[in-house]
Amino acid sequence: MIFEKRGNRELRSIWDWRITAVAALLLLIIGLLGISFGPINLRFDQIFKTILGLPNGLTDQERAVLIDLRLPRVLLAALVGGALATSGAVYQTVFRNPLADPYLLGAASGAGLGATIAITNAHGNLYGLLPVFAFCGAILAVLVGFFISGKFFAEPNSLLLSGIAVGSFATAVQTYLQQRHSASLRPVYSWILGELTAASWRVVTWSSIYILIALAILFAISKQLDGLMLTDEEAYSLGINPNQIRVIAVIAATLATATAVAASGLIGFVGIVVPHLVRGVSHRVTNRALSTIALVGAAFLVLADLGARTLLSPAELPIGVITAFVGAPFFLVVLRRKRMVNQ
Repeated sequence: MIFEKRGNRELRSIWDWRITAVAALLLLIIGLLGISFGPINLRFDQIFKTILGLPNGLTDQERAVLIDLRLPRVLLAALVGGALATSGAVYQTVFRNPLADPYLLGAASGAGLGATIAITNAHGNLYGLLPVFAFCGAILAVLVGFFISGKFFAEPNSLLLSGIAVGSFATAVQTYLQQRHSASLRPVYSWILGELTAASWRVVTWSSIYILIALAILFAISKQLDGLMLTDEEAYSLGINPNQIRVIAVIAATLATATAVAASGLIGFVGIVVPHLVRGVSHRVTNRALSTIALVGAAFLVLADLGARTLLSPAELPIGVITAFVGAPFFLVVLRRKRMVNQ
């Protein structure tokens, strides 16, 4: 009997590693498709020859497209997708709500307000600082939510409610600014719907620092996150401090979300679709699958960005439209299942 239990654990462990390996392979394949296809298609063999420095590779123009446009865009999409998917899984655990997403605590609204301030200022002097303003707005909104919520350590839902209130206020101020500066409505809405057109190596560099730090923290506490699925008393009995883990998890997930929003605008549903998809395939709720969720999230957003660039080529769809087409029906399915379980 003990041998059977150990065997089952070993099989589950192998199955988890297989899922992670498949997710990594999927990301590699979709990443190659992402750098190959677009208004200008690049051949796979020529891409490899160019990367390896072999002759008969890409032309100078194609090489510029690959190095200056495609690679940073695909890498940024992967970073943002991994950040949003992992943050969504963590928020769902912290708040014990399968419908929680990375924008739950007002991060999206705060980032939207910061971006709107940058875009609508006089003569556009601050437009180049849009990611900075969006990042600061997201972090500030969450910090205000922490400040208002005096009972977070006793009841996580108080932080959730304060985050919703702060987000509503930020949205109201954003709407007011948009109406005062109607000439800037188009770039504001374009940013709100999500875009990766401004991807560059500079954006990839600074966003990767914050996102990778946040994901490293979340991966490090993934085992303790499982304890949040229990009652606080049960978590304490296992040697886990649930309040401390909640604070660390929320701060790290918010850092990843704020960075993703600042780099790419508002891209919805990634944090809902991907965690449920991975957990549905693996049949496990454990947060030890966070690395797999991050890889699948990265692949999902790279694929969505590929669709945004090619479906109406040479025109380009906002990537948030693509994720909404997939995520909205998925959200309704999850909501229906949740209601059926509660009945």
